[in-house]
Amino acid sequence: MIEDAGTRVPEMPGGFVALLGLEFTEVGTDRVVIRWRVRPELHQPYGIQHGGVYCSVVETAASVGGALWLGDRGHVVGVSNQTDFLRAVRDGELTAVGTPVHRGRSQQLWQVEITDAESRLVARGQVRLQNLQSAG
Repeated sequence: MIEDAGTRVPEMPGGFVALLGLEFTEVGTDRVVIRWRVRPELHQPYGIQHGGVYCSVVETAASVGGALWLGDRGHVVGVSNQTDFLRAVRDGELTAVGTPVHRGRSQQLWQVEITDAESRLVARGQVRLQNLQSAG
């Protein structure tokens, strides 16, 4: 489990997160940091990082942070993901940093910026999450 101040989020040791090779280096209610290495199996046909990887990482960072913030009050689901691709990347390590823009009773909005090893912005996205309240 991933924990922050006593709140637990299901750990993702396998599946899609493992396939992408994501490493969570910071996980909290106000900031989620994910690193991964660009590799050929994550390329699109022109030999650069596939845009779907960026979208997936943006969604993952926002969902983990949003779920931690909501805690035991319920769970979150993504309802919108809008990601812009700014710079082509063929290899190296990338870092995604997710931070909340708005957290309300029914929805959250998270922004995620992805940078390369030289701290250049390569992609940027935002995810709107729906807070689904636990049945009480």
